[in-house]
Amino acid sequence: MSDTPYHELYRPQFHFTARRDWLNDPNGLVFYDGEYHLCFQHTPGSLAWGPNTWGHAVSRDLVRWQQIAHAVEPDEMGWIWSGSAVVDHDNTAGFQTGEDKVIVAVYTAGDNTESTPVPCAQCIAYSNDRGRTFTKYEGNPVVAHIRADNRDPKVLRHEPSGQWVMALYLDGEDYVLLASPDLKHWEKLCDVPMPGISECPDFFELPIDGDPTNTRWIFWGGNGNYRLGFFDGKTFEPETGPIQSNFGGNSYAGQSWSDIPAADGRWSDGRRLQITWMAGGQYPDMPFNQQMSFPVEVTLRSTPDGPRLHREPVREIELLHGARHAWGNLTLRPGENPLAGLSGDLFDLRAVIEPGSAEEVAFVLRGEPVVYNVARQEISCLRTQASSGHTAPLRLIDGRIQLRMLLDRTSLEVFGNHGEISMPTCFLPDQENLSLAVQATGGEAKIVELEVAEVRSAWD
Repeated sequence: MSDTPYHELYRPQFHFTARRDWLNDPNGLVFYDGEYHLCFQHTPGSLAWGPNTWGHAVSRDLVRWQQIAHAVEPDEMGWIWSGSAVVDHDNTAGFQTGEDKVIVAVYTAGDNTESTPVPCAQCIAYSNDRGRTFTKYEGNPVVAHIRADNRDPKVLRHEPSGQWVMALYLDGEDYVLLASPDLKHWEKLCDVPMPGISECPDFFELPIDGDPTNTRWIFWGGNGNYRLGFFDGKTFEPETGPIQSNFGGNSYAGQSWSDIPAADGRWSDGRRLQITWMAGGQYPDMPFNQQMSFPVEVTLRSTPDGPRLHREPVREIELLHGARHAWGNLTLRPGENPLAGLSGDLFDLRAVIEPGSAEEVAFVLRGEPVVYNVARQEISCLRTQASSGHTAPLRLIDGRIQLRMLLDRTSLEVFGNHGEISMPTCFLPDQENLSLAVQATGGEAKIVELEVAEVRSAWD
C-alpha cells in the first residue's frame, strides 16, 4: 500500500472521502451543467468533529470526485451546519447576474459553544459561477430561530403549487414544512411528526413501480427511516408509520440530489439519487476521517407489505469495472468454493441464489461473512463469534434471493432483492486476508447467476 494521497492503507477507493480531516453529513447535493455537486460537513485541520464548514467536491459521473474550495465558511452567525442546494432556474430570488443559472445553498448557521451560544437559524448563499464561489445573502437569516436546535433544511421546487418547499427539523421527533415564493421569505405549511426519528430530513416524490399516475411522497429522517404519504402543496398527509430502510451499522443523514435532469432517468424528474454518511468507520493513522456511502438510485416498488423504497448502487459503478468473472446454473455443495481462485480488496458482486436444501448460504469476503439463513429468511452481515453483526429480513421470491455487495477497503455494502433491504457497514480488514468465498452449509444450493467484477480505484 502507498502513502500517496488517496492511495493510503485504509483509504476507500470508490467511496468518497475528503482529502484530509473530518467529514460527516452530505450537504448541498445538486446537479448543474453536467456536474454533480457534493458538499459535506467538514472540520478543516482536525481529524475530529468540530467547527463545521461545507467541504465541496464535484463529479461528472458520480464515481470520480474532485475536491474544490469550501462552499460555505463559518461567520459571526456561527458554525455552518447541514442543509441543501437547488438551482433557481426562474431566478425567483433575483440573484442571477450572468447566463449561468444560480445555485442557492440553504443551510443552518449557529454556534455550538456554551460560552457564546448563537441560536440556530436558516440562511442562504448563492453562486453565479457554477458553484465555485458562494455569496451569503445580506438578509440572512431567511428563517429565524424557531425552537431548540432547528436545523438541516432540505429545499425542493414544488411546481404544481409554484413554490419552494423546505423540510426542516425542529426538535425531538418534530419536523415542519415551510413554503416560499423566492427562497427569502418563508411561511409555515404544516407540522410533520416522525416517531423515533430526528435530524436531517429529505422530502421527495416517487412513482410506484414507475407509474407516473400513482405516486407517493417520502419524508425521510436522519436514521434512514421514512414515512410515505400525500402532499398537495400545503399539507403532508402520512399514509404509513415510520418504515426502516437501513439495516447496516454505518449509515446516517442520507440526502438526495436535486435538479437531476429528466434525460438521466426513467421518470419525468430523472433518477432519485442519494448518498449517506457511513458514520462510525475507523481509519487508524490516516490523514482523513470518515467516508460516504456509494451513491444509490432510490425507487418505490410494490411489495407484499405495500410500497417500499428500494436502494441500489448507481449504474455508473460499471465505469470502474475491470475483469469480470461469471458462473451460472452451478450446484453449490458443502465444502466447495467456486471463488477460491479470486483474491483482492475491491469488488462488485451480484448473485441470484436458490438456497435449495441448504440451511445457510454465505459469502465470506476478506474474512467478513454475509450469511443468509434459509429458515428465518434473514441475512446477516459481519457476524463473528464475538458479535451477532447486523441482520435484515430478506424474503425468498420464487425460491430465490438476489444479492449485490460492494467491497471496498474499509466498507461492505450489502443490498438484497434489488435494494429492498440495504446494509451499509464499515470494518477494518485483516490486511493479510484478500480471499473470497461462497459456501453452502446443511445441504446443496444453486447459484443461478454469479458475477464478480474487479473494481479499479476511482482516484487513478
